[in-house]
Amino acid sequence: MPIVPIRAASEAGLALVARLRDRFQSAGGDCCQQVAEIISQIKSRGDQALLGYINQFDAPDLRLDRLKVSEAEFKAAAAEVSPEFLATLDKASRRIRLFHEREREESWMLTRADGAITGRLALPVDSAGLYVPGGQGGQTPLVSSVLMNAIPAAIAGVGRMVMCTPPDGEGRVNPALLVAARQVGVHEVYKAGSAWAIAALAYGTESIRPVDVVVGPGNRFVTEAKRQVAGRVRIDMVAGPSEVLIVADGQADSTFIAADMLAQAEHDPLALAMLVTTSEAVAQAVVAELGRLLPRLSRAEIARRSLSDRGVILIAEHLDQALALANDLAAEHLELMLAEPYQAMTRIRHAGAIFLGGYSPESTGDYLAGPNHVLPTMGTARFSSALGVETFIKKSSLIAYSREALLADADDIQALANLEGLSAHALSVAVRVRKQDV
Repeated sequence: MPIVPIRAASEAGLALVARLRDRFQSAGGDCCQQVAEIISQIKSRGDQALLGYINQFDAPDLRLDRLKVSEAEFKAAAAEVSPEFLATLDKASRRIRLFHEREREESWMLTRADGAITGRLALPVDSAGLYVPGGQGGQTPLVSSVLMNAIPAAIAGVGRMVMCTPPDGEGRVNPALLVAARQVGVHEVYKAGSAWAIAALAYGTESIRPVDVVVGPGNRFVTEAKRQVAGRVRIDMVAGPSEVLIVADGQADSTFIAADMLAQAEHDPLALAMLVTTSEAVAQAVVAELGRLLPRLSRAEIARRSLSDRGVILIAEHLDQALALANDLAAEHLELMLAEPYQAMTRIRHAGAIFLGGYSPESTGDYLAGPNHVLPTMGTARFSSALGVETFIKKSSLIAYSREALLADADDIQALANLEGLSAHALSVAVRVRKQDV
Protein backbone atom coordinates (compact mmCIF):
# COMPACT_ATOMS: atom_id res chain seq x y z
CA MET A 1 0.00 0.00 0.00
CA PRO A 2 2.74 2.57 0.72
CA ILE A 3 2.63 5.67 -1.44
CA VAL A 4 6.02 6.56 -2.83
CA PRO A 5 6.69 10.31 -2.49
CA ILE A 6 7.73 11.95 -5.77
CA ARG A 7 9.51 15.24 -6.31
CA ALA A 8 7.11 17.53 -8.13
CA ALA A 9 9.84 18.89 -10.41
CA SER A 10 11.07 15.43 -11.49
CA GLU A 11 10.08 13.84 -14.77
CA ALA A 12 7.76 11.44 -12.94
CA GLY A 13 6.33 14.29 -10.86
CA LEU A 14 5.62 16.45 -13.90
CA ALA A 15 3.89 13.53 -15.62
CA LEU A 16 1.79 12.84 -12.52
CA VAL A 17 0.76 16.48 -12.18
CA ALA A 18 -0.23 16.54 -15.86
CA ARG A 19 -2.50 13.53 -15.31
CA LEU A 20 -4.03 15.10 -12.22
CA ARG A 21 -4.75 18.34 -14.05
CA ASP A 22 -6.61 16.35 -16.69
CA ARG A 23 -8.55 14.14 -14.26
CA PHE A 24 -12.05 15.17 -15.36
CA GLN A 25 -13.90 12.07 -16.49
CA SER A 26 -17.44 11.53 -17.65
CA ALA A 27 -19.18 8.20 -17.20
CA GLY A 28 -18.16 5.37 -19.49
CA GLY A 29 -20.14 4.26 -22.52
CA ASP A 30 -22.00 1.44 -20.78
CA CYS A 31 -23.08 3.71 -17.94
CA CYS A 32 -24.24 6.41 -20.36
CA GLN A 33 -26.31 3.92 -22.34
CA GLN A 34 -27.81 2.30 -19.28
CA VAL A 35 -28.81 5.65 -17.82
CA ALA A 36 -30.28 6.81 -21.12
CA GLU A 37 -32.41 3.66 -21.21
CA ILE A 38 -33.53 4.18 -17.61
CA ILE A 39 -34.55 7.76 -18.33
CA SER A 40 -36.40 6.65 -21.46
CA GLN A 41 -38.31 4.03 -19.49
CA ILE A 42 -39.30 6.47 -16.76
CA LYS A 43 -40.47 9.01 -19.36
CA SER A 44 -42.59 6.48 -21.25
CA ARG A 45 -43.81 4.15 -18.48
CA GLY A 46 -43.76 6.34 -15.38
CA ASP A 47 -44.60 4.62 -12.09
CA GLN A 48 -44.54 1.17 -13.66
CA ALA A 49 -40.89 1.57 -14.69
CA LEU A 50 -39.94 3.32 -11.46
CA LEU A 51 -41.37 0.56 -9.28
CA GLY A 52 -39.76 -2.08 -11.48
CA TYR A 53 -36.31 -0.65 -10.89
CA ILE A 54 -36.93 -0.28 -7.14
CA ASN A 55 -38.12 -3.89 -6.88
CA GLN A 56 -35.18 -5.16 -8.93
CA PHE A 57 -32.38 -3.31 -7.17
CA ASP A 58 -33.52 -2.21 -3.69
CA ALA A 59 -36.79 -3.43 -2.19
CA PRO A 60 -38.31 -6.50 -3.90
CA ASP A 61 -41.68 -6.26 -2.19
CA LEU A 62 -42.26 -2.50 -2.19
CA ARG A 63 -45.69 -1.60 -3.54
CA LEU A 64 -46.68 1.62 -5.24
CA ASP A 65 -48.84 2.67 -2.29
CA ARG A 66 -45.70 2.65 -0.12
CA LEU A 67 -43.53 4.64 -2.53
CA LYS A 68 -44.15 7.88 -0.67
CA VAL A 69 -43.15 7.99 2.98
CA SER A 70 -46.34 8.17 5.02
CA GLU A 71 -47.15 10.35 7.98
CA ALA A 72 -47.16 7.21 10.12
CA GLU A 73 -43.59 6.44 9.02
CA PHE A 74 -42.48 9.97 9.92
CA LYS A 75 -44.04 9.62 13.36
CA ALA A 76 -42.48 6.21 13.92
CA ALA A 77 -39.08 7.56 12.92
CA ALA A 78 -39.32 10.36 15.47
CA ALA A 79 -39.81 7.77 18.21
CA GLU A 80 -36.79 5.71 17.12
CA VAL A 81 -34.00 8.29 17.30
CA SER A 82 -32.15 9.19 20.46
CA PRO A 83 -32.17 12.55 22.27
CA GLU A 84 -28.41 12.74 21.63
CA PHE A 85 -28.99 12.46 17.89
CA LEU A 86 -31.63 15.17 18.02
CA ALA A 87 -29.25 17.49 19.86
CA THR A 88 -26.51 16.96 17.29
CA LEU A 89 -28.99 17.37 14.44
CA ASP A 90 -30.21 20.65 15.90
CA LYS A 91 -26.66 21.95 16.33
CA ALA A 92 -25.66 21.03 12.78
CA SER A 93 -28.86 22.52 11.33
CA ARG A 94 -28.35 25.81 13.15
CA ARG A 95 -24.73 26.08 11.98
CA ILE A 96 -25.57 25.33 8.35
CA ARG A 97 -28.55 27.69 8.39
CA LEU A 98 -26.51 30.51 9.94
CA PHE A 99 -23.89 30.21 7.21
CA HIS A 100 -26.31 30.00 4.29
CA GLU A 101 -28.46 32.87 5.53
CA ARG A 102 -25.58 35.13 4.41
CA GLU A 103 -26.06 33.91 0.83
CA ARG A 104 -29.52 35.42 0.39
CA GLU A 105 -29.83 37.37 -2.84
CA GLU A 106 -31.79 40.61 -3.07
CA SER A 107 -33.71 42.05 -5.99
CA TRP A 108 -32.55 45.50 -7.13
CA MET A 109 -33.42 48.39 -9.46
CA LEU A 110 -31.56 51.21 -11.19
CA THR A 111 -33.30 54.41 -12.23
CA ARG A 112 -32.23 57.03 -14.78
CA ALA A 113 -33.10 60.69 -14.90
CA ASP A 114 -35.10 60.17 -18.12
CA GLY A 115 -37.47 57.78 -16.35
CA ALA A 116 -36.03 54.46 -17.49
CA ILE A 117 -35.92 51.73 -14.88
CA THR A 118 -33.89 48.54 -15.08
CA GLY A 119 -33.33 45.88 -12.49
CA ARG A 120 -33.26 42.26 -11.53
CA LEU A 121 -35.76 40.16 -9.59
CA ALA A 122 -34.23 37.30 -7.58
CA LEU A 123 -36.92 34.65 -7.20
CA PRO A 124 -36.85 31.07 -5.91
CA VAL A 125 -37.72 28.17 -8.16
CA ASP A 126 -41.05 26.56 -7.39
CA SER A 127 -39.69 23.10 -6.57
CA ALA A 128 -36.46 21.27 -5.88
CA GLY A 129 -35.51 17.61 -5.89
CA LEU A 130 -33.04 16.61 -3.18
CA TYR A 131 -31.17 13.35 -3.73
CA VAL A 132 -29.76 11.56 -0.68
CA PRO A 133 -27.67 8.40 -1.29
CA GLY A 134 -28.61 5.17 0.45
CA GLY A 135 -25.49 4.71 2.54
CA GLN A 136 -24.78 0.96 2.55
CA GLY A 137 -28.38 -0.11 2.17
CA GLY A 138 -29.59 2.39 4.73
CA GLN A 139 -27.19 1.22 7.46
CA THR A 140 -25.13 4.43 7.36
CA PRO A 141 -27.71 7.20 6.86
CA LEU A 142 -26.20 10.27 5.19
CA VAL A 143 -27.96 12.78 7.41
CA SER A 144 -25.53 15.53 6.47
CA SER A 145 -26.67 15.29 2.83
CA VAL A 146 -30.25 15.99 3.89
CA LEU A 147 -29.16 19.13 5.71
CA MET A 148 -26.78 20.37 3.01
CA ASN A 149 -29.39 19.91 0.26
CA ALA A 150 -32.48 21.18 2.00
CA ILE A 151 -31.37 24.11 4.16
CA PRO A 152 -30.18 26.32 1.25
CA ALA A 153 -33.37 25.49 -0.67
CA ALA A 154 -35.52 26.47 2.31
CA ILE A 155 -33.63 29.73 2.79
CA ALA A 156 -34.08 30.51 -0.91
CA GLY A 157 -37.83 30.17 -0.41
CA VAL A 158 -38.49 27.03 -2.46
CA GLY A 159 -42.11 26.12 -1.89
CA ARG A 160 -41.90 22.38 -2.61
CA MET A 161 -38.90 20.27 -1.58
CA VAL A 162 -38.93 16.63 -2.67
CA MET A 163 -36.43 14.13 -1.28
CA CYS A 164 -35.58 10.84 -2.96
CA THR A 165 -33.50 8.19 -1.24
CA PRO A 166 -33.25 4.44 -1.87
CA PRO A 167 -35.08 2.17 0.59
CA ASP A 168 -33.52 -0.81 2.33
CA GLY A 169 -34.47 -4.34 1.39
CA GLU A 170 -37.64 -4.13 3.49
CA GLY A 171 -38.80 -0.94 1.83
CA ARG A 172 -37.89 1.34 4.74
CA VAL A 173 -35.97 4.57 5.02
CA ASN A 174 -33.60 4.98 7.95
CA PRO A 175 -35.42 6.94 10.69
CA ALA A 176 -32.51 9.36 11.09
CA LEU A 177 -33.03 10.53 7.48
CA LEU A 178 -36.75 11.05 8.01
CA VAL A 179 -36.25 12.99 11.24
CA ALA A 180 -33.63 15.16 9.53
CA ALA A 181 -35.95 15.78 6.59
CA ARG A 182 -38.76 16.96 8.86
CA GLN A 183 -36.32 19.09 10.85
CA VAL A 184 -35.45 21.12 7.75
CA GLY A 185 -38.91 21.35 6.23
CA VAL A 186 -39.02 18.41 3.81
CA HIS A 187 -42.38 16.63 3.97
CA GLU A 188 -42.40 14.85 0.60
CA VAL A 189 -40.04 11.87 0.60
CA TYR A 190 -39.99 9.00 -1.91
CA LYS A 191 -38.28 5.62 -1.60
CA ALA A 192 -36.38 5.71 -4.86
CA GLY A 193 -32.69 5.87 -5.65
CA SER A 194 -30.11 5.85 -8.43
CA ALA A 195 -30.77 7.07 -11.98
CA TRP A 196 -34.49 6.21 -11.87
CA ALA A 197 -35.01 8.64 -8.98
CA ILE A 198 -33.25 11.43 -10.88
CA ALA A 199 -35.34 10.70 -13.98
CA ALA A 200 -38.55 10.72 -11.94
CA LEU A 201 -37.64 14.07 -10.38
CA ALA A 202 -36.82 15.58 -13.76
CA TYR A 203 -39.69 14.21 -15.87
CA GLY A 204 -42.25 13.19 -13.30
CA THR A 205 -44.37 10.07 -12.99
CA GLU A 206 -47.97 9.49 -11.96
CA SER A 207 -46.87 9.60 -8.30
CA ILE A 208 -44.04 12.15 -8.37
CA ARG A 209 -44.59 15.59 -9.86
CA PRO A 210 -41.49 16.94 -11.66
CA VAL A 211 -39.26 19.56 -10.09
CA ASP A 212 -37.24 22.53 -11.37
CA VAL A 213 -33.85 21.84 -9.75
CA VAL A 214 -32.16 18.53 -8.86
CA VAL A 215 -29.26 18.52 -6.39
CA GLY A 216 -27.30 16.13 -4.25
CA PRO A 217 -24.41 13.67 -4.41
CA GLY A 218 -24.50 10.11 -5.68
CA ASN A 219 -22.69 7.33 -7.49
CA ARG A 220 -21.75 7.39 -11.17
CA PHE A 221 -25.26 6.42 -12.26
CA VAL A 222 -26.78 9.30 -10.29
CA THR A 223 -24.14 11.67 -11.64
CA GLU A 224 -24.66 10.55 -15.23
CA ALA A 225 -28.44 10.83 -14.86
CA LYS A 226 -28.06 14.40 -13.60
CA ARG A 227 -25.84 15.17 -16.58
CA GLN A 228 -28.41 13.77 -18.99
CA VAL A 229 -31.39 15.63 -17.50
CA ALA A 230 -29.50 18.95 -17.24
CA GLY A 231 -31.33 21.42 -19.41
CA ARG A 232 -34.67 19.87 -18.60
CA VAL A 233 -33.92 20.91 -15.01
CA ARG A 234 -31.09 22.80 -13.35
CA ILE A 235 -28.57 20.63 -11.55
CA ASP A 236 -26.01 21.63 -8.95
CA MET A 237 -22.98 20.10 -10.70
CA VAL A 238 -21.54 17.01 -12.35
CA ALA A 239 -19.36 15.68 -9.56
CA GLY A 240 -16.83 12.87 -9.53
CA PRO A 241 -15.13 10.94 -6.72
CA SER A 242 -14.38 12.95 -3.59
CA GLU A 243 -10.89 14.42 -3.24
CA VAL A 244 -8.62 16.28 -0.86
CA LEU A 245 -5.37 18.15 -1.44
CA ILE A 246 -3.26 18.93 1.63
CA VAL A 247 -0.52 21.54 1.31
CA ALA A 248 1.91 21.17 4.20
CA ASP A 249 5.19 22.70 5.29
CA GLY A 250 7.88 21.26 7.56
CA GLN A 251 5.97 22.18 10.72
CA ALA A 252 2.84 20.23 9.83
CA ASP A 253 1.79 17.27 11.96
CA SER A 254 2.25 14.05 9.97
CA THR A 255 -0.40 12.24 12.00
CA PHE A 256 -2.98 14.91 11.19
CA ILE A 257 -2.10 14.73 7.50
CA ALA A 258 -2.30 10.93 7.38
CA ALA A 259 -5.63 10.90 9.21
CA ASP A 260 -7.10 13.40 6.75
CA MET A 261 -5.85 11.45 3.74
CA LEU A 262 -7.47 8.34 5.19
CA ALA A 263 -10.71 10.24 5.82
CA GLN A 264 -10.87 10.93 2.13
CA ALA A 265 -9.71 7.50 1.03
CA GLU A 266 -12.39 5.63 3.01
CA HIS A 267 -15.16 7.16 0.88
CA ASP A 268 -14.54 5.11 -2.21
CA PRO A 269 -11.77 3.19 -4.01
CA LEU A 270 -11.82 6.03 -6.55
CA ALA A 271 -11.43 8.77 -3.92
CA LEU A 272 -8.34 10.91 -4.39
CA ALA A 273 -6.12 11.79 -1.41
CA MET A 274 -3.22 14.12 -2.30
CA LEU A 275 -0.41 15.73 -0.33
CA VAL A 276 1.97 18.42 -1.55
CA THR A 277 4.64 19.21 1.00
CA THR A 278 7.81 21.26 1.04
CA SER A 279 9.40 18.79 3.47
CA GLU A 280 10.78 15.40 2.51
CA ALA A 281 10.83 14.47 6.20
CA VAL A 282 7.08 15.19 6.49
CA ALA A 283 6.42 13.16 3.33
CA GLN A 284 8.20 10.11 4.74
CA ALA A 285 6.56 10.50 8.15
CA VAL A 286 3.12 10.61 6.52
CA VAL A 287 3.82 7.35 4.68
CA ALA A 288 4.66 5.72 8.02
CA GLU A 289 1.57 7.17 9.72
CA LEU A 290 -0.70 5.94 6.92
CA GLY A 291 0.55 2.42 7.53
CA ARG A 292 0.07 2.77 11.28
CA LEU A 293 -3.44 4.24 11.19
CA LEU A 294 -4.95 2.28 8.32
CA PRO A 295 -5.68 -0.96 10.24
CA ARG A 296 -7.83 0.98 12.73
CA LEU A 297 -10.45 1.89 10.10
CA SER A 298 -13.83 0.23 9.75
CA ARG A 299 -13.45 0.69 5.98
CA ALA A 300 -9.76 -0.18 5.88
CA GLU A 301 -9.90 -2.19 2.67
CA ILE A 302 -11.61 0.60 0.75
CA ALA A 303 -9.07 3.12 2.03
CA ARG A 304 -6.20 0.78 1.21
CA ARG A 305 -7.35 0.40 -2.39
CA SER A 306 -7.88 4.14 -2.77
CA LEU A 307 -4.41 5.00 -1.48
CA SER A 308 -2.71 2.22 -3.45
CA ASP A 309 -4.41 3.10 -6.73
CA ARG A 310 -4.75 6.85 -6.46
CA GLY A 311 -2.90 8.25 -3.45
CA VAL A 312 -0.40 11.03 -4.19
CA ILE A 313 2.48 12.56 -2.22
CA LEU A 314 4.46 15.24 -4.02
CA ILE A 315 7.50 17.03 -2.63
CA ALA A 316 7.66 20.67 -3.73
CA GLU A 317 10.85 22.70 -3.86
CA HIS A 318 9.26 25.62 -2.00
CA LEU A 319 5.89 27.00 -0.91
CA ASP A 320 5.42 29.02 -4.09
CA GLN A 321 5.55 25.81 -6.12
CA ALA A 322 3.20 24.04 -3.71
CA LEU A 323 0.58 26.79 -3.93
CA ALA A 324 0.91 26.95 -7.71
CA LEU A 325 0.17 23.22 -7.81
CA ALA A 326 -2.87 23.77 -5.58
CA ASN A 327 -4.25 26.30 -8.05
CA ASP A 328 -3.49 24.04 -11.00
CA LEU A 329 -5.26 21.07 -9.42
CA ALA A 330 -8.31 23.05 -8.18
CA ALA A 331 -9.25 20.41 -5.61
CA GLU A 332 -12.65 19.86 -4.02
CA HIS A 333 -11.16 20.13 -0.51
CA LEU A 334 -7.95 22.08 0.03
CA GLU A 335 -6.27 21.91 3.45
CA LEU A 336 -3.51 24.43 4.18
CA MET A 337 -1.48 22.89 7.00
CA LEU A 338 1.01 25.72 7.07
CA ALA A 339 2.62 27.99 9.64
CA GLU A 340 0.87 30.95 7.97
CA PRO A 341 -2.30 29.54 6.39
CA TYR A 342 -4.10 32.88 6.11
CA GLN A 343 -1.26 34.38 4.08
CA ALA A 344 -1.30 31.35 1.79
CA MET A 345 -5.08 31.57 1.45
CA THR A 346 -4.79 34.94 -0.30
CA ARG A 347 -2.89 33.21 -3.09
CA ILE A 348 -5.46 30.48 -3.69
CA ARG A 349 -7.76 31.04 -6.65
CA HIS A 350 -9.28 27.63 -7.23
CA ALA A 351 -10.70 25.28 -4.58
CA GLY A 352 -14.14 24.01 -3.60
CA ALA A 353 -13.53 24.63 0.11
CA ILE A 354 -10.39 25.80 1.89
CA PHE A 355 -9.49 24.56 5.39
CA LEU A 356 -6.99 26.67 7.31
CA GLY A 357 -4.52 25.27 9.82
CA GLY A 358 -3.89 21.96 11.52
CA TYR A 359 -7.12 21.92 13.52
CA SER A 360 -9.49 22.30 10.55
CA PRO A 361 -9.85 18.79 9.13
CA GLU A 362 -12.09 18.33 6.12
CA SER A 363 -14.61 16.46 8.29
CA THR A 364 -15.51 19.74 10.02
CA GLY A 365 -16.87 20.95 6.70
CA ASP A 366 -18.67 17.68 6.04
CA TYR A 367 -20.80 17.94 9.15
CA LEU A 368 -20.83 20.92 11.44
CA ALA A 369 -18.87 24.00 10.36
CA GLY A 370 -21.70 25.45 8.26
CA PRO A 371 -20.50 25.77 4.63
CA ASN A 372 -21.98 23.31 2.18
CA HIS A 373 -20.22 20.03 1.56
CA VAL A 374 -21.63 19.54 -1.96
CA LEU A 375 -18.55 20.80 -3.81
CA PRO A 376 -17.03 20.79 -7.29
CA THR A 377 -14.59 17.96 -8.02
CA MET A 378 -12.21 16.85 -10.80
CA GLY A 379 -10.73 20.33 -11.24
CA THR A 380 -14.09 22.01 -11.88
CA ALA A 381 -13.48 24.35 -8.93
CA ARG A 382 -11.78 26.51 -11.57
CA PHE A 383 -15.26 27.64 -12.65
CA SER A 384 -17.81 26.08 -10.30
CA SER A 385 -18.92 26.71 -6.72
CA ALA A 386 -20.40 24.87 -3.78
CA LEU A 387 -24.12 24.22 -3.63
CA GLY A 388 -25.77 27.22 -2.01
CA VAL A 389 -28.87 29.37 -1.82
CA GLU A 390 -28.10 30.73 -5.30
CA THR A 391 -28.57 27.21 -6.74
CA PHE A 392 -32.29 27.57 -6.05
CA ILE A 393 -32.66 31.19 -7.21
CA LYS A 394 -33.40 32.39 -10.73
CA LYS A 395 -33.17 35.97 -11.92
CA SER A 396 -35.57 37.94 -14.07
CA SER A 397 -34.49 41.21 -15.67
CA LEU A 398 -36.70 44.30 -15.35
CA ILE A 399 -36.97 47.01 -18.03
CA ALA A 400 -39.37 49.95 -17.92
CA TYR A 401 -38.94 52.90 -20.37
CA SER A 402 -40.72 56.22 -20.32
CA ARG A 403 -41.44 57.93 -23.66
CA GLU A 404 -38.62 60.37 -22.92
CA ALA A 405 -36.19 57.52 -22.34
CA LEU A 406 -37.22 55.74 -25.54
CA LEU A 407 -36.79 58.92 -27.58
CA ALA A 408 -33.29 59.33 -26.15
CA ASP A 409 -32.27 55.80 -27.12
CA ALA A 410 -34.33 55.33 -30.29
CA ASP A 411 -31.68 56.20 -32.87
CA ASP A 412 -29.10 53.91 -31.30
CA ILE A 413 -31.52 50.99 -30.95
CA GLN A 414 -32.63 51.35 -34.59
CA ALA A 415 -29.06 51.64 -35.80
CA LEU A 416 -28.01 48.42 -34.10
CA ALA A 417 -31.17 46.59 -35.20
CA ASN A 418 -30.69 47.62 -38.83
CA LEU A 419 -27.02 46.65 -38.69
CA GLU A 420 -28.06 43.17 -37.61
CA GLY A 421 -30.67 42.98 -40.38
CA LEU A 422 -33.61 42.93 -37.97
CA SER A 423 -35.88 45.59 -39.43
CA ALA A 424 -38.88 44.64 -37.29
CA HIS A 425 -36.82 45.38 -34.19
CA ALA A 426 -36.18 48.86 -35.56
CA LEU A 427 -39.83 49.22 -36.53
CA SER A 428 -41.02 48.43 -33.01
CA VAL A 429 -39.15 51.52 -31.85
CA ALA A 430 -40.05 53.67 -34.83
CA VAL A 431 -43.82 53.30 -34.44
CA ARG A 432 -43.57 54.50 -30.87
CA VAL A 433 -41.38 57.47 -31.72
CA ARG A 434 -43.54 58.57 -34.63
CA LYS A 435 -46.83 57.64 -32.98
CA GLN A 436 -48.18 56.67 -36.39
CA ASP A 437 -48.15 53.72 -38.77
CA VAL A 438 -45.20 53.35 -41.15
